[in-house]
Amino acid sequence: MQKIIIEKPGHYDVLKLVEFQTPALQSHQVLIKVHAAGLNYADGIIRMGLYESAKRLHGYPITPGFEIAGEVIEVHPDVSEYKIGDKIIGVTLFGGYSSHIVLDTTRLFRLPENLSFEQAAALPTVFLTAWFMAHRQVNPIPNDVWLVHSAAGGVGSALVQLGKLAGVRVIGVIGSAHKRNACLAMGADAVIIKSEQGLWKEAKTLAPKGFDAIFDANGVSTLGDSYKHLAPMGKLCIYGFASMLPNNGRLNWLKLAWDWLRTPRFNPLKMTQENRSVLAANLSFLSEHATMLREGMLWLLERFADGRLKPLPVETFDLADAGKAQARIESGKTIGKIVLVPKHP
Repeated sequence: MQKIIIEKPGHYDVLKLVEFQTPALQSHQVLIKVHAAGLNYADGIIRMGLYESAKRLHGYPITPGFEIAGEVIEVHPDVSEYKIGDKIIGVTLFGGYSSHIVLDTTRLFRLPENLSFEQAAALPTVFLTAWFMAHRQVNPIPNDVWLVHSAAGGVGSALVQLGKLAGVRVIGVIGSAHKRNACLAMGADAVIIKSEQGLWKEAKTLAPKGFDAIFDANGVSTLGDSYKHLAPMGKLCIYGFASMLPNNGRLNWLKLAWDWLRTPRFNPLKMTQENRSVLAANLSFLSEHATMLREGMLWLLERFADGRLKPLPVETFDLADAGKAQARIESGKTIGKIVLVPKHP
C-alpha cells in the first residue's frame, strides 16, 4: 500500500511516495481500494504550508487529498449498508492521495453507474463547493445573471452547470482561448477571454445593470472590480486567492505580502448603502456541517445519475507523479480536473 506524504512544506519534491499499512477497522468503517483520487488547487496550497485548515485541523506530516473513488475490500462487522465489491465515492478531510484508505461509512456514497472512477473522484470537492455557494449562499433565481471567474476549472465548471440548471444566465471568464469550447460545453451563455478581451469592458457590455452574483477565486487581481460590477442586491462569493500564489511552485514572500496589503477591505457602511454582499466559502472548515454536506452530495449525485449534470473533463497522472500533477494545475492551463491514479498489483 502506498500514499503521498508531505513531511514539511516546500516545493514539488516534498511530495513523497511511501509504503504504509492501513490501521485496523473501527466501528462503522470500511477499507477502500482507491482507483482514483481527485487533485485540487488547494492541495498545492497545503504543500506550500499556507492552507489554514491543514495546519489547524491536521498538521504535518500530512497526506493531501479531499476525495477518492474506488471499491470496498473490507468491512467492519457492524457495517451493513456496504459490502465487499461495492463501488463508492469517498469524501475525505485530507488523506486522499493513497492507494488504500479507511473511511467511516458516513463519508461514503454509491458511485453512479454512468460515471467512471476517474470522473467520480473529480466530483465531490468542486461540486460541493459550488453547490454550497450557489444553493446555501446565493440562492439563484431564474434569469439572474452570474459572472464566473476561472469558468473552465473545477469549481468554475461546476458553477456554470449549477447556474444553468437553475435557469441563470451565466457569463464565464477564462484565461485563454483553448478553454472556450469547454466552458460553452458546460452551459455558459457567453465567454470572456481575458488574454484577448478587456474583461470589465466586456462584462459591462454583457450585463449593463451588473451581476446578481460573481464567483471569484482570483484574489487581489479581480476582487475589487468584481465588487464594483455587482448589481444592487448582488453577491460576491470568494473561494480562493490564486493570483496571490506562484505558478512555479515557489513562494515569493514579498509578492505575497504586497498582495495581502492590496487585498480589498469591504466597508460594511458602504455595503448597506449599496445593498451588496460579500460571502466566502472553504469546504474544509465545514466538517461540523456534515449533515448539510451529505444532503448536497446526494442532491448532486441524483442529477449526475439522470444526466442533468455532466462529469468534468479529466486529466490523469500516476499517484507517484503527484508533484507533476500539482505543477500542471498551478500552471493555469488545465481544463476541468486532474485525477491521480494509484498503481495496484
